[in-house]
Amino acid sequence: MASAQVVEQILDRVLPRWRTEVPDDRNKTVNRWCQHREAAQRADAVLLRDAEVRERLGDDAPQLSAAAMHRWVWDGARSLWGSGHFREAVTAAARKVNAETQNKVTRRDVSETALFQSVFSKDAAKPGQPRLRLMADDNSDTFRSVHRGAMSFAEGCFAGIRNPNSHEDGLPELPEHEALEQLAAFSVLARWVDSATVDNV
Repeated sequence: MASAQVVEQILDRVLPRWRTEVPDDRNKTVNRWCQHREAAQRADAVLLRDAEVRERLGDDAPQLSAAAMHRWVWDGARSLWGSGHFREAVTAAARKVNAETQNKVTRRDVSETALFQSVFSKDAAKPGQPRLRLMADDNSDTFRSVHRGAMSFAEGCFAGIRNPNSHEDGLPELPEHEALEQLAAFSVLARWVDSATVDNV
């Protein structure tokens, strides 16, 4: 049982869908570890043969791991992702990025699009309206471009990804690769927020 904690973390990394794709029916008829055992055998084969398969098939493109994304994003998504609820996982990651941004600027009166429009505004900070600065305000075109881009990117993340995922009923489950791309977008936004300095008055 102690080893299972570590094994499950390895399986989550190597075979992200093992809990749903590896049969668990023998857990009750044989013993409780049948699913773990078969998943471990599959993972072992993947780890031993993965480099060879990619080399022989000619696809050695870089791979994106959700676990390597910004911690706010993966912390928000991890539990839902593990059970195959990819759309809900992206929504949870978006909520986490929003909450951490509110924490950083100590604001609860606005959220999501309105929050990011305020914090990335090129205008000077006002009482109760701190700004996030990705670089020093040197009155350059670069400063204006960086903050306009961050504001627009955040608006796109929430308007184009978070809102449809949350507000549209009956949407089909997201394919895993599409959900991973959406998580990556929120990871970019999270890194910007996390690395920014807070400008208060």
